[in-house]
Amino acid sequence: PGEPASSIASEPAPAPRLPGVGPATQAFVPDGTTQALVVTGATADDNFSTAILYEKGPGGHWTPSAGPWPTRNALRGWTADHTAGDLRTPIGVFRLGDAGGRLPDPGSRLPYDQDDDFAISGTGFHGEPLEGSFDHVVAIDYNRVPGRTPLDKERPLGDEKGGGVWIHVDHGGPTQACIALEREPLRELIRALDPAREPVIVMGPTPQLAR
Repeated sequence: PGEPASSIASEPAPAPRLPGVGPATQAFVPDGTTQALVVTGATADDNFSTAILYEKGPGGHWTPSAGPWPTRNALRGWTADHTAGDLRTPIGVFRLGDAGGRLPDPGSRLPYDQDDDFAISGTGFHGEPLEGSFDHVVAIDYNRVPGRTPLDKERPLGDEKGGGVWIHVDHGGPTQACIALEREPLRELIRALDPAREPVIVMGPTPQLAR
C-alpha cells in the first residue's frame, strides 16, 4: 500500500502456446521453432486424425497457415513408448528436416531425395493398394539420423524402437506408424516447410497433447 504501481513486481506473461497444446508438450518445442504441424487424434486408439500447420509471428503468437487436413495414423492409434511392430504412431514433438519420394521434387525447401527405392506395392490393412504412398514423403525425426535421406535405416535408439516414421501420401487406410496426408495437401506442406523456421511435428491424441 502506498507504493507507486511501477515499483510493484509483476509476473511475466506466459509464452504463447500452440493451440490445443499444453505446457508440458509445448516445453519440447525448440525455442527457435516458428513452424509446427500439429496432428491430433480424438483418443489414444483412434487412427483418424487432423493436421494444421501453424506459424509463429513476430509477436510470438501461433496462427494457422494451412489446413486443417484430414490425416490417418497407425492402425491401433498412438503410443508414448513406440516399439517396432506395435502398429501405433509415436506421440511427441519431432523435427522435420528431410523429404523425398519416388516422384520429382514438388518445390521443397528441405533437402529432397528422389529415388526409385520409394516405390511400394502390396495392400494395406483394408485391402487398399499401397502403390504411390511414397511418391512424396517427409521424414519425422523419430529414431533416425537427421540430415539423411528418409530411406536411411540407421536407428540410434535401436531397431526395437522402430523407425521409418514418415508423413506420406494417404492410401485410404490406417498406417503402420506413419502419418498419411492426401496427395495435394502433402505437396502443399512440402513446399511450405522452411528449414530456416526449424519446423517440427507435434502429434498425438488431443487429451495428451493438452497436458
